[in-house]
Amino acid sequence: MRGKTALLGIALMILCAAVVGNVTAQLPEESRDKLIHVSGTGKVTTTPDQAVIVFAVETEHADVKTAQQENARRMDAVTNALKNAGIPAKDIRTAGYNIYPVTESDSRPFGDSKVKFYRVINTVEVTLNDVNRAGEIVDLAVASGANRVDRFAFTLSEAKQLELRSQALNAAVVQARGDANVVAAALGKTIVDVKDVSVGNNYVPLAYDTRLMGMEKAASGAVPTPLEVGEIDVTASVSISYVIS
Repeated sequence: MRGKTALLGIALMILCAAVVGNVTAQLPEESRDKLIHVSGTGKVTTTPDQAVIVFAVETEHADVKTAQQENARRMDAVTNALKNAGIPAKDIRTAGYNIYPVTESDSRPFGDSKVKFYRVINTVEVTLNDVNRAGEIVDLAVASGANRVDRFAFTLSEAKQLELRSQALNAAVVQARGDANVVAAALGKTIVDVKDVSVGNNYVPLAYDTRLMGMEKAASGAVPTPLEVGEIDVTASVSISYVIS
């Protein structure tokens, strides 16, 4: 009986060893690959083809309804002027509308809370697809009743972003492969395949012009606002693992 038990134990040990051996033998071949991990960044410099301008009309009055009506009148004049200048309605959108009661305590730390007046702020965002008209449109909006320019930025349209992203990615891959070639040659190895690739997000900056922030100009006799388009960079990155032998 003891002999049979011993034989059974030995058989089980042999079976377990065989199973373990099979599992070890079936480890993926990829785990034995010799790899070089590199990253690359591509950059394309271009001229912006779009401008985004945020105008605001701010009015104040002791009577909130009067402040609202005056604000509505002036903003209506601004939007009509923009549309008459050829800006499509789809490129003009309301970005914010707020009414604030300004009290005595806002100007005096220990004052009462009596309302002095109401401040109404209506904000509109304009997308301009002809960047050469940026200065003209700013002057037009201000002359029509806008008394604040809250934001101004040159950027790229979606179509141009996609086009330049492809170029930037291609440049990133070229850079990564060049680095991998140098490293492989220094090690006396040869690149034989690509293990995996990770593509990073592209980056399109906004070129701001802060000279316009909070600006209010006289409607007559003003010098046209000069706005230089300049250049911006579109960047993209990749991370690549190359197999070497």
